[in-house]
Amino acid sequence: MNSLDANIRNTKTKGELSTLRNNGSVPAVIYGGEGKNETISISKKLLKSLIEKENFLSNIVTLNVNGKSQNVLPKEIKYHIISDEPMHVDFLRVVPGVKIRIEVPVQFINHEKSPGLKRGGVLNIVRRKVELKCPSEKIPENLVIDLDGIDIGESFKISSITLDEEVVPTIQGRDFVIATLAAPTVMKEPEKPAEAEAAEGEEGAAGAEAAPADGDKPAAEGAKKEGEDKKPAEEKK
Repeated sequence: MNSLDANIRNTKTKGELSTLRNNGSVPAVIYGGEGKNETISISKKLLKSLIEKENFLSNIVTLNVNGKSQNVLPKEIKYHIISDEPMHVDFLRVVPGVKIRIEVPVQFINHEKSPGLKRGGVLNIVRRKVELKCPSEKIPENLVIDLDGIDIGESFKISSITLDEEVVPTIQGRDFVIATLAAPTVMKEPEKPAEAEAAEGEEGAAGAEAAPADGDKPAAEGAKKEGEDKKPAEEKK
């Protein structure tokens, strides 16, 4: 489980928030549960190192606020419109036994063992994340789909993923598709045998040799016709 150190902040104005950010911290808030909302600040450097890891928004983080630890779930990160630096983070308190909604990423494994992909098939991913409703202590790290033995034309639906009985998708009433293995848009032409390629090469060479001979014939005829058109000059009497 990831962890971050945080400090209580008492910033009330935009100027104070700007000063906080200029000093290398990011303002944040903790909400939810029975406790009051807490305004905190965290190190931007440490925050960015966690954001760069996969699934930051679907993993529980332990916040150490002034020496007191509590588990939270990152819910939203606001970024600067130009620099793309994190500007603010919302954390939801994790209360044991309370169900929450969370998007969990889908992970595909064993690509090299799929006969469909070896034949040029395309993995068409319909959903890269699936929203689930589950107790905070049972949040799956990811939803795994195994491509071993999968051929062109097969599809993966939510029913093909084994979930804990307390973990359910928020979309109910239909077995929605997560991904399909489709045929390639352009089929590969079979390679020609060496003998056929050699025969084509010989025919091309023969055609190239014959072309100049055919071209000379009209030129000769043209020369003859030009000679016929010329008449001898009449002798002066």
